[in-house]
Amino acid sequence: MTNRFAVVLAAGQGTRMKSKLYKVLHQVCGKAMVEHVIDQVETAGVDKVVTVVGHGADSVKEILDVRSEYVLQEEQLGTGHAVLQAVDVLGKEVGTTLVICGDTPLLTAETLSSLLAYHEQHDAKATVLTAHADNPFGYGRVIRNTEKHVKKIVEQKDASTEEASVQEINTGTYVFDNQFLFEALSLVKNDNVQGEYYLPDVIEILKNKNEIVMAYQMENMDEALGVNDRIALAEAANTMKKRINKKHMQNGVTILDPANTYIEADVIIGSDTIVEPNVMIKGKTIIGEECMIGSSSVICDSKIGNGVRVTSSHIEQSEMVDGSNIGPNSHIRPNSIIGENVHIGNYVEVKNSTIAKDTRVGHLTYIGDADLGENINVGCGTVFVNYDGKNKHRTSVGDNSFIGCNVNLVAPVNVANNAFLAAGSTITKNVPEGAMGIARSRQENKDGYWKKLPPSQN
Repeated sequence: MTNRFAVVLAAGQGTRMKSKLYKVLHQVCGKAMVEHVIDQVETAGVDKVVTVVGHGADSVKEILDVRSEYVLQEEQLGTGHAVLQAVDVLGKEVGTTLVICGDTPLLTAETLSSLLAYHEQHDAKATVLTAHADNPFGYGRVIRNTEKHVKKIVEQKDASTEEASVQEINTGTYVFDNQFLFEALSLVKNDNVQGEYYLPDVIEILKNKNEIVMAYQMENMDEALGVNDRIALAEAANTMKKRINKKHMQNGVTILDPANTYIEADVIIGSDTIVEPNVMIKGKTIIGEECMIGSSSVICDSKIGNGVRVTSSHIEQSEMVDGSNIGPNSHIRPNSIIGENVHIGNYVEVKNSTIAKDTRVGHLTYIGDADLGENINVGCGTVFVNYDGKNKHRTSVGDNSFIGCNVNLVAPVNVANNAFLAAGSTITKNVPEGAMGIARSRQENKDGYWKKLPPSQN
């Protein structure tokens, strides 16, 4: 099989974004644009990826890490100049090279695979990825000869009336015979208004040498979108969102209102799960089968088991085990595990804690830095007091214990199995197995107090 390489162009600053963030690092559905590009390039079967970096080079390297090799374009002198920076890495290689922009997050592996295969099947020296545009204004037109080979690529400002009527446009993605690519790049001139070296000039050089240049027209024009400003970024995100939601629905997930449901690219959802409107599911979240994710819930980087019910709640970097439920209006903060069949009611916050199976936390409670056993009842208004003003401390509560309403557990404290904590207590000492912990003032009634109040108050 022919060796395949890719050059990802990611050196431009992206001034039209009007952002401190490097352009290709702007996110589309939870991933930087350049990550989407690398994902699809890898899936298309490329053997080696070289990313051309410039502005924000370190940030791009941090995101992509070892998935790519890197070359630096110190001055942005055009796309041809950018690809030429990869000559020391790829110049002596034999095979096929894909050149793709890092701001084209909607291109799919299927399209790239078809483009590469088409190029190799026709033994072309270059192949241009094209698309049909109902309104091609502003795009470079692809002009074919009678044999359907590429005759030339004409920019809008240079097109004749006849050429401007052509609706096949250049997407800016190319495949080349690698050795011919770098030979031709050495011949590209910068005698233009911008004083830059343009990659499309390689096409003209190859044509002048009577080499075969093909064009592969993809089916979906939406994939061709290059993101240069915030408007295009929003358009890309909307298209990607529709694509992601469609994939989940095809896999057996019910999304009641796809237009108002936001699911990021790496999320996995099991079949027969129902997702209500205005839900956001982010990061590397995994959701099991037969779950109900209720309206206005937010789940980020978490693992949700089978048969879990989430009602208008927020879960981040945590796990909810099979059969558990939460909400409405509760918050699971990072590093928490909600066990099997656990009930987390309304207005409950859990942080850095484990709660074992069949435990019930009804409402209006804070559980922080704690380990709760099985079959515990946690009463309304309970607070696990985990912070002494300087350090965090942990609390443990054993199986089958009962915590009455409005109890404060001041960490560090351990409550053994089968213990009872009386309502209204502030627990500062360990409670033995089977004991009741009670820590509150004895009630005292002041007879006749009403009569002592000033007349205005009685």
